[in-house]
Amino acid sequence: MKAMRRALLGSMTCAIAWGCGDNSNSLEPEPPQPELDSTWDVIQAIILDKNCVECHVAGASFATQSDLVLTSNVAYSQLVNRVPNNAAARADGLALVGTEGLASVGKSFLWEKINAPSQAHYLDDHPGYGALMPLGKPPLTNGELEYVLQWILAGAPATGDVADQSLLNNTERYEPPEFEPLPPPTHGIQLHLGPWDVAPNYEREFYYYEPLNNDEELFVNRIDMAMRSGSHHLILYELSDDIPTTLIPEPNVFRDVRDANGNYITDNLMITLYQQFVTGTQWPLMTYHFPPGVALRIPADGGFDLNPHFVNRSDEVIQGEIYANLHTVERSEVEHVAEVLFMNNLDLNLPPETVTTVTKTFLTDERIQIFQLFSHTHEHMTEFRVFIDGGPRSGELVYIAYDWEHPPILELDPPLILEPGQGLRLETTYNNMTSRTLRFGLLSVDEMMILFGAYYVD
Repeated sequence: MKAMRRALLGSMTCAIAWGCGDNSNSLEPEPPQPELDSTWDVIQAIILDKNCVECHVAGASFATQSDLVLTSNVAYSQLVNRVPNNAAARADGLALVGTEGLASVGKSFLWEKINAPSQAHYLDDHPGYGALMPLGKPPLTNGELEYVLQWILAGAPATGDVADQSLLNNTERYEPPEFEPLPPPTHGIQLHLGPWDVAPNYEREFYYYEPLNNDEELFVNRIDMAMRSGSHHLILYELSDDIPTTLIPEPNVFRDVRDANGNYITDNLMITLYQQFVTGTQWPLMTYHFPPGVALRIPADGGFDLNPHFVNRSDEVIQGEIYANLHTVERSEVEHVAEVLFMNNLDLNLPPETVTTVTKTFLTDERIQIFQLFSHTHEHMTEFRVFIDGGPRSGELVYIAYDWEHPPILELDPPLILEPGQGLRLETTYNNMTSRTLRFGLLSVDEMMILFGAYYVD
């Protein structure tokens, strides 16, 4: 973890603010709607153009990495009867979209990537396939999914009307399943906490130190997390070696961030100066597989400072509860030890009733290979972009999120390589519709600007 602290150096932050004027009454004519003569035309205009093209455009980092451009001039030839660039999907014999009807559904990489209702199967059985799509946006509606499925079943034709457009009237989307306890891992450690009470109209966030009692170091290559409804996040921290003995927390004790009146408990926050991020999620159910040969190292006699955060905006008491499974492998299976990426901008000043974009660049002083990225903000964020800074790919977009509650966890295969002096530029837009200035803070009504991830050094 210390290597990351050396590697990433914050640079100048700039903020650009725009008033919240509404241009919706512009007299400029709307562009003409395309002729939708076929099922494929509908898929292009209604689904791909609105959900995919922003990232899958020629020259964009996402398009380059996936070798997939989805603009209307080339999308069909890019998708149909073409082998995916993803190595795991290619090894499994998948096509992006095949033309053999039913036989092609189970071998369609496109269908695997967009079929959100099957995400448990996707994450568990195909860890090498990358993130579900569309990245950073809500899943496709159930109607859109069914429409694409009918097109594939019909042989994915370029012409002809082979799916009922009324299917698109179903605008419901996949919702994650109800909370269920995680079964313990076959090899590894399970952390479980709760249930505990979260008072009405209250945010409960706390720290809870859990020693692992491990006699030797552990190597973790998969992490599962599950949280009850109402969760904002779950983070696992390690404690740095230089923590003063007076701040070492007593094990298995709830240390609340705020008292019953919502005031910060200063004594319980002092430890944040000595916490080192290990892993975490905002998703109620998350499974993450590290790349082959890569694992997190947990030292002997280790422990985690658990940090759950639950938000109760109802008039009734709700229950908080979390699980975290750390799956372990033998040291002999580990080629690279994963390091934690943590880029945090504390310098936030978001004026009231204003849209503000904040930019901050982080540079590295060593060659690193980044294989995971995900953002963390609060409810005023509308867009979170990450660009490469420096080198031949400077300016390329490598991550984007629109959903503050469920930001995408992006897996980079191959990893993003940054040389010394290069880095990542974070560009985050907030819509502060309140009457107060927003700054960095721990409450969901405050704001944050954090990029998490993981990398390894050659």
